[in-house]
Amino acid sequence: MIKRNLLRTVLTLFFLLLSFPNGYPCSMYKITIGNKTIVGTNFDAYYTAPRIWFENAVQPGTYGAAFSGGRISGVHGFAPQSGMNEAGLSFSRLATATPETNIVDLSHKKPIPNECSYLKDILHTCKTVDEVKRYISQYNHSFFLQDVFIYIEKSGRYLIVEPYTMTLGNDAHYVLSNFCPSVTDAAYANKLDRYRKGVELLNTKVDTTPEFCKALSDSMHVCRKKIGDGTLLSSHWDLKTGGITLYFYHDYSKVLHYNLKEELAEGDHFFEIPKLFPPNAEFQRLLTYRVPQNTPKLELFLLLCGGLFLFSSLYFLVSYISTRKATSHAWVKIAWFPLGILMAFYMYSLFRNVGIFYNPAPYQDYIFTIQNIMAYVPFLVLCLILPLGIANWKIIQTKSWPVVSQVLLTANHVALLILMGWFAYWGLYTVL
Repeated sequence: MIKRNLLRTVLTLFFLLLSFPNGYPCSMYKITIGNKTIVGTNFDAYYTAPRIWFENAVQPGTYGAAFSGGRISGVHGFAPQSGMNEAGLSFSRLATATPETNIVDLSHKKPIPNECSYLKDILHTCKTVDEVKRYISQYNHSFFLQDVFIYIEKSGRYLIVEPYTMTLGNDAHYVLSNFCPSVTDAAYANKLDRYRKGVELLNTKVDTTPEFCKALSDSMHVCRKKIGDGTLLSSHWDLKTGGITLYFYHDYSKVLHYNLKEELAEGDHFFEIPKLFPPNAEFQRLLTYRVPQNTPKLELFLLLCGGLFLFSSLYFLVSYISTRKATSHAWVKIAWFPLGILMAFYMYSLFRNVGIFYNPAPYQDYIFTIQNIMAYVPFLVLCLILPLGIANWKIIQTKSWPVVSQVLLTANHVALLILMGWFAYWGLYTVL
């Protein structure tokens, strides 16, 4: 039993180190005074096509609802990030690190077929947080392993849904960001500026006026120095009146208002939020910033590089073992074995973790993973490019390697040179 528990612990730590927390630093708050509840959300993401959409009830006893979001979930359409229904039930979704404690096996419950229909069905069928809890209890909600949800009803009661637990609450005001409250201490939560600022302001004053809610959202917004990205969309949901207030790309001087009942009367429809607001210089910079996730040719290039590096790693290892006694510059072959694997994994990292491109260098995850170490790969390439280039030139001049090996080595060197240009463009060498 001890050996089994030790093995489980080691494997858990291993996969934690390999994990790619790819969430976005969102935040939310709710304020209840008397019979009025306001829910505020800051959706912090790199998506370039956020939208708000309205869906009517499809059958008697269900509710029409509004949703906002910016990420397309495969063939299922846009994934809801927040929303509100006609009964005054609202929800917000926030990315969080995978919980390491209080893990419960929920595999015996219903699987969630897809996130979009599941999240929308909750608002279409539920009126209170008790109904939401009963609905979610049917499902294996550990499906959302890196998310925490909060559902708020018109009365101000709320339900926090974590991957393994659900907790009801009734505080008059509440702030949540990227952590699971049941397993997170206050010291860690207060390290998140957006969370701490929200708590501090609400400890000073509590109000539901539009001016105060705007100031609270503004105080909790994110704007990174690198390219000015951060809070994509701020929204206020009035659970009593069905009023919806939108601010775009952390510019709180421009605002749009909607009423849920009025919009539903127009039928099912959606609005592309960037088209509703005047041009925003920081958002334009986001649109022109090239990363693999928004540039197919660049994505293909990184894919080809990853394949080239992995193949070269194995090829040069076999070549070294079979010819090391008769080949000059044999050290290059053995050096390419770990380097090729490392570079292939880094290409995979660039595919999986979009945060690398937007956060300051060297990139650091909000929990420690292998990405904290991989952030120094561009610097390793910078140090190795000259000695590898000199060795490559000498091998070509002396023709001491077979032509295939020469071509493969040169292709790898050219790929590294091009990648260095992209590393510079993404600011991965900018450490000050």
